[in-house]
Amino acid sequence: MSIKRLVLVTAVLNAAVLAPVPAAAALPPQCSGTAAIKCSFNVTPGNYDVTMELGSTTKAANTSMSVEARRQILNPVSTTSGQVIRTTVSVNVRSPEGQPTGQGGNGTPGLQITFSGTAPAIGALTVTPASSPLVAYLAGDSTVCDQPTAPYTGWGQYLPTRLRKGAVVANYGDSGESSGSFLSNRALFPTMKPLIKSKDLVFIQLGHNDKDPTATAFRDNLTRLVNGVRERGGAPVLMTPPVRRLFNGSKLTGTALHVNNKGVDLPAVIRALGRSAGVPVIDLTAKSKTLVESMGPSASQALFLTREAGDNTHFSARGGSEMAGLVVQGVRELNLPLAAYLR
Repeated sequence: MSIKRLVLVTAVLNAAVLAPVPAAAALPPQCSGTAAIKCSFNVTPGNYDVTMELGSTTKAANTSMSVEARRQILNPVSTTSGQVIRTTVSVNVRSPEGQPTGQGGNGTPGLQITFSGTAPAIGALTVTPASSPLVAYLAGDSTVCDQPTAPYTGWGQYLPTRLRKGAVVANYGDSGESSGSFLSNRALFPTMKPLIKSKDLVFIQLGHNDKDPTATAFRDNLTRLVNGVRERGGAPVLMTPPVRRLFNGSKLTGTALHVNNKGVDLPAVIRALGRSAGVPVIDLTAKSKTLVESMGPSASQALFLTREAGDNTHFSARGGSEMAGLVVQGVRELNLPLAAYLR
């Protein structure tokens, strides 16, 4: 090989070695971290659209998104190296950010976003006020609420993963609440009611903690909730409570199906009120009964915290996700306005 040829080849090789490798995009200034990327935006309570780029120009990624107190917004999204997906979701911001009464802590003011997954990666990230989203308010107990500590999971924490931009979940579920306490506690219905706008949906799932009311008292409390929602122009949706994992052989017991200490069949009261008051009913008791009994006493432990805490009432992450799926099934069956925003 001639000297001139050798010099040319060497120059080409050196250029290849020294060519700059594209640097990974810098995180937005509101964010930090790697294994989990945490972002904080100083916004007031309300509804917001979050627009983001998921993925990386330099590596494969796997990225999920949650906000506030463990409220899941996006299930893991896998991207190849160089693939970047731009998407927008709508989220609700409250103060306190978890349970309305502050159980488990009040959180941090503003909007807290966490990007997790096996290899999270994000690019551009913006937060802007949402323009008149459809709000799905949740009135419920510990099986619904934004549970602050894993592995406890309310189904309301997974419902947002099923929604597209333009609809948000405002979860006012709170641990230990009955139909009476949800009405009377100032942090719950008295705070939620003034926020309800025309056509907003309010999903009412109570009964787990109504262990002693008579049928009349329980029905009256639910009627007050329904009427209060309608006074604001909102659309109430009654829900029977999900079952407890209490078996007698291969079948669930009366206690599991919410027959209370006075012998009141609470789901039956809810169904009857729905018929008489013209309110749609999602029969989560029946749906979850079918699911839990089909899995049987052993496999159904995975839906609850039986193994972790001897708890047959509260859900694991899988259980919360499965129950949210049953709620979505009910939304589709009833063709509620939220159905237009389902993924």
